Amino acid sequence: MTRTFARLGGLGLVALAAALPLCGAHATDVRNARVWAGPEYTRVVFDLSGPVDYKLHRTGDTVELALPGGDLARGFDAPAAQGLFKGLDSQASASELRLMAHAADGARPKSFLLKPAGGHGYRLVLDLYPGKDTVATDTTDDRGAGLLANVKPTHSVGKGAQQAAALLGGERKVIVAVDAGHGGKDPGSHGPHGTQEKDVTLAVARALAAEINRQPGMKAVLTRDGDYFIPLKRRYQIAREQNADMFVSIHADSFTSSDAKGSSVWVLSPRGKTSEAARWLADRENRADLIGGVSLDDKDDSLAAVLLDLQQGYAIQASEAIAGNVLKALARLGPTHRGYVEHANFVVLRSPDVPSILVETAFISNPTEERKLRDPAHQRELAEAVTGGVRNYFEATPPPGTWFAAQAMRRTGTLASATEVATPAADTRADANVRDLHRVARGESLGSIARQYGVSVTALKSANRMSSDTVQAGAVLAIPAG
Repeated sequence: MTRTFARLGGLGLVALAAALPLCGAHATDVRNARVWAGPEYTRVVFDLSGPVDYKLHRTGDTVELALPGGDLARGFDAPAAQGLFKGLDSQASASELRLMAHAADGARPKSFLLKPAGGHGYRLVLDLYPGKDTVATDTTDDRGAGLLANVKPTHSVGKGAQQAAALLGGERKVIVAVDAGHGGKDPGSHGPHGTQEKDVTLAVARALAAEINRQPGMKAVLTRDGDYFIPLKRRYQIAREQNADMFVSIHADSFTSSDAKGSSVWVLSPRGKTSEAARWLADRENRADLIGGVSLDDKDDSLAAVLLDLQQGYAIQASEAIAGNVLKALARLGPTHRGYVEHANFVVLRSPDVPSILVETAFISNPTEERKLRDPAHQRELAEAVTGGVRNYFEATPPPGTWFAAQAMRRTGTLASATEVATPAADTRADANVRDLHRVARGESLGSIARQYGVSVTALKSANRMSSDTVQAGAVLAIPAG
């Protein structure tokens, strides 16, 4: 529940509902549509005259986008079929415009709305991902320039993600949802000198958001920016709605003894993962949502459970890596409560597809740490430490289509730059046999990487001119096309 609705009583809701139809006076026109198709997915971009509260429905292999009060602009021309996109029909009425995108058999949709940026207006983006038996055909055209792919972080840096973003004008920033714990009627813990946790968390969250926004390629979204209450489940829902690449919740610890001290970092426990999966699969409303770009609503229980487990596994693996980085950074400021990442079934950590961590900045019950938590200079130091840990993760594991991915490509020099991709004359034949880059994470082997991409260990070694079967964490491997 948002802050506005939380403060409205029954009469206020009635009044608001009565006022809503007046918003239809500013209808949104669909001005243009264009398509990019690559080996990973197909992207359809609709240029809009303004914002729109759209809804997505899928019937068979038709993906329907319903735009209340919308219409097609004069001269609108439906784009030709490419890749997983097989054509577009539309139906307009006095109340709404329906865009019906025909997709390849089994294609999986995901959509999001982009605000004006880089000289572009509002854009509604529909991504179509191949299903189990669906083949995406690379029929890249030369429209646009830049980079923005709305996919969750993986270890790979795909050339296709770079090319797909040519439609959107700019390398997208990694989005970090910053959650200030407690708030409003929930003050949290308090220190011996009366400091309230909700005030500390908001101050640190604001400092963290400001520090993140100062970093190239990063953007912060606050779940709350004032003293008001947000239900726990709603906090991670905000992160999902914002297409966040990660979620960090800020808290201050407390204990009965004033001697307890040190910061700590938490991730979801395996038990919490299992119980949340059971809740998600049992809740029909949850299953209709998109988990990592996939709806579980039309899957049988066994398949839905497998898909959810894979997505949760990715999110927890990424959470562990981020949490480890953040804990090391915090250790440089002072003692940590324990020297390792801790696990718990906190509600705010239960997002099935957004890596999530909870940071206990210090013990507010400790007089010395309470005093530091109230110090704006220390709050900034905490923000810098957390930002550094988060940034290090995305530098080592850049999500495809982001500024970090583009920097990794430019450092390796293996793949074309964003400018080269957007230029038809660019010579990309040199990397024709390379379909991806992969930065090796701790615990990975050549065998596990080969299985991830469906190639043989021999082909992987040959593409990277390796004679040994061992590989170092942090190394960047070229993934062969075949």
